[in-house]
Amino acid sequence: MRRKPLRTKPRPGSLERPVNARIYRGSWIVIAIPLLIAAFSVAREQPLVAPVFRSVFGEADAQATMYELANTYPDRSPGAASSANLLVWVEGKFTNLGLTPKVDPFSADIPGLGKQSLANVSVTIRGRSPTSIVILAHRDNSGHGPGGGPDDNASGTAAMLELARAYQNNSGLVKPPQPAHTIVFLSTDGGAFGAIGADHFARHSASRSHIAAVIVLDAIAGRGPPRILLNGDAPRSPSPVLVATAFQLLSEQPGAEVTHAGFVDQLLDLAFPFSLYEQAPFVARGIPAVTFTTSSDRPPLPLTDTSANISGEHLSVIGHATEQLIAALDQGAPEPQSNSAGYIYLGGRFVHGWALQLILITALLPPLVAIVDLFARCRRRQIPLEPSLRSLGRRVGFWLSLLSLFLLFVFFGFFHGGVARPLSPDISASVSPPLGALVFFSLLGFGAWLIARERLLPRHQASAEGELAGYAAALLLLLVAALAVAALNRYMVLFLLPPLHAWIWLPQLRDWRPWASLGVMLIGLLGPLLVFFELASRLHLGLNVFWYVTELGAVGYLGLPLLLVAVAFTAASAQLAALSVRRYAPYPAVGERPDATLPQLALRRVAPLSRKWDGFRATRRSRRLT
Repeated sequence: MRRKPLRTKPRPGSLERPVNARIYRGSWIVIAIPLLIAAFSVAREQPLVAPVFRSVFGEADAQATMYELANTYPDRSPGAASSANLLVWVEGKFTNLGLTPKVDPFSADIPGLGKQSLANVSVTIRGRSPTSIVILAHRDNSGHGPGGGPDDNASGTAAMLELARAYQNNSGLVKPPQPAHTIVFLSTDGGAFGAIGADHFARHSASRSHIAAVIVLDAIAGRGPPRILLNGDAPRSPSPVLVATAFQLLSEQPGAEVTHAGFVDQLLDLAFPFSLYEQAPFVARGIPAVTFTTSSDRPPLPLTDTSANISGEHLSVIGHATEQLIAALDQGAPEPQSNSAGYIYLGGRFVHGWALQLILITALLPPLVAIVDLFARCRRRQIPLEPSLRSLGRRVGFWLSLLSLFLLFVFFGFFHGGVARPLSPDISASVSPPLGALVFFSLLGFGAWLIARERLLPRHQASAEGELAGYAAALLLLLVAALAVAALNRYMVLFLLPPLHAWIWLPQLRDWRPWASLGVMLIGLLGPLLVFFELASRLHLGLNVFWYVTELGAVGYLGLPLLLVAVAFTAASAQLAALSVRRYAPYPAVGERPDATLPQLALRRVAPLSRKWDGFRATRRSRRLT
């Protein structure tokens, strides 16, 4: 009986196995070093001790102020008819305490609401040191709730006003002792629309360089467990001493079950800095800030923010904890420090962010050396790379044209623009795309694709060398995008590690069944899609998350450099997808190109019609004359 010849395994380095698996596996050894360093970087911060003092925070008074605000001004959105009266109401509350309020007016373009006049109200208690401790609460709401929003954020405003009572300066009362630090009570506007007032204060306040700590009170009377929020608009974290002290003092309150984001959530917050709360703009500028709340990462939904869901116990717990935290910070002599570091907090311990960055950057090494080796292997085999690079450039040009078109639509007002802050999920601009503009944009984008595809259509089956060059070019661009992301935010490399480590094996799967390549493509896409999944789950957006992220780009929160990196990533992904489904073709040679581009072909069709129309008009004109 004749034996069938055994199928030999392709030789490493051949066209069937072009990726050097040995050099890829060997590079993983280097990651052990930063892992060891991170293990030794775990530290513990001792919290400040609050001095013994007599509490003046009254739970009943705070609840009465909360309901007075919610019932008198149910619609506290910027531009509401009662917004001016609300401003006077807050000023009056401060004035009744013998304090002198200061109004800081400003304006902002809020998506969905347009240009609005806003104002912050602050009271400054001068201390022996100009270094200040800021207690902040926004007084506005989305204006959509049926019960006036007693939790968001009448509760935080009421607690802030009650805390200011300890420093009242009325005649006939004994003046309180001068604090060691300057104490600032700040009522911000636009807090429900992306912390606009807090961002204005962090940018323009004369005391912004002398702030030791910021304590934000936001939705503190809900039925959820008390929480501490730490994330900011940049990959930074508040100082460990502030976090440890806040967590310790809040945990010591009777019946308090305090939580904060876990390890994975904190890492994702550093990788994609985003928060709807008002500690975010301060943390982004290196100012230590935390938020006390009983809500989730999304403030209370307007329809559920009613008096039936109010917990007076939580209002009292957070109010007393804030009072103790102010005293601890005032006596602990904190000094303002520009903190550009990130941390991951694990109970009483924390991990330094630079150690995590080192791990993420080192994790780029295995795909980096494999891709560079693949590119060099193509060069050694004298495989022409120019056609594949030109095809990739064609795809980059198409996605760049879409980005340019998108920015033009934003500039001319077809898409919602506004202040570069996180959008409130409660307003229509963040969840409802303008259908007319979207259809028009889609038609123009389809026309741009018809122009680009003329040079990307496969006219014959690509050779094995041509496909390998296509993989090498796309993977090289993907690597460049990852390095650009590392320059913008090293934590964000986390989202590009799955595609880099998965897609480098696509050249090895060319002879496999198509579903194998598509499966690997989907595995790699899990990294970037993690951003959308995280936002959708935390903000309860569902599929609206895709339009929400689009709006973040429209208002400028994401920034142009990040959008350009997204263009490079998408172009590389498109070329790899075309290779996976066998629809890839290198850029055609001169003899293979069509004799005219798509616009030229369209003009050739339009020109005869134009001549016929001119003839028709001339005939009608001659008939009229006769």
